Amino acid sequence: MSYRWIHVVAIPALLGLPLLGAVGQAVDPRLTQIDSLHDAVQPAAALVVAKALLAENATDYGALWRAARSQVDIAKRIKGDHEYTRQVRDSVYAVAEDYARRAIAVDSTDAEGHFILGVALGQLSRTRGGKERVSFARDIYDEAALALAADPDHDGAHHVLGAWHAEIMRLSGITRFVAKTILGAGFMDRASWDSAAVHLEQAVALDPTYIHHRLELAEIYADMERWADAAAQLEAIPSLPTRDVLDGDHRANAAALLENARAKLR
Repeated sequence: MSYRWIHVVAIPALLGLPLLGAVGQAVDPRLTQIDSLHDAVQPAAALVVAKALLAENATDYGALWRAARSQVDIAKRIKGDHEYTRQVRDSVYAVAEDYARRAIAVDSTDAEGHFILGVALGQLSRTRGGKERVSFARDIYDEAALALAADPDHDGAHHVLGAWHAEIMRLSGITRFVAKTILGAGFMDRASWDSAAVHLEQAVALDPTYIHHRLELAEIYADMERWADAAAQLEAIPSLPTRDVLDGDHRANAAALLENARAKLR
């Protein structure tokens, strides 16, 4: 994810000047340390620093949403379909959700809290079914939309919203019919492949080195049978840096999809 404002914080530190936030308040340099650990794909270490900050100030917005982000990354690494494994993974995502909601309670005008809440809810929804999953879908959409309202150039929020459109479009006709008529999920009618592609294209444009943006966009192109466009995204992935805890999986999935895309183009 792109955090362009970090450089605004880091430059004064290099010059020996006090760190100032958006409203002139001092910014704890440990927030920059957390971001550095996140960029180095060390979520457990980042969480330790975030928790230390929260032990001193339980309402530190920057520490709260970063703690949520670290919890999400830690949960991503818990793999497996055994019921116990799912419960453990969901418990970690639930803590991420709690951190994110606490962050929003402190500052509901910033994009990061809404974005990371949308991500945590998206992960939690995968093990839910029926009406509860529909409720998650509405909340995920709302949080991503709130993040974009706060920051129209938030690549992560564009990714979440684009993936939301794609996941709804991938549902079977029967599932969507039941959701709409029985569960009251008429809001799903707003989903479209075009919107899915537009949001992921924007995410890639804003942060072209983030592998998952390109993979998600390629998967959407594949669903739309735009095989040449899918291949173009996938061919860029091998040279990109590792920036996410799942980038190893993303690279493998991209390679398999690229082989399929090339076969379709023959």
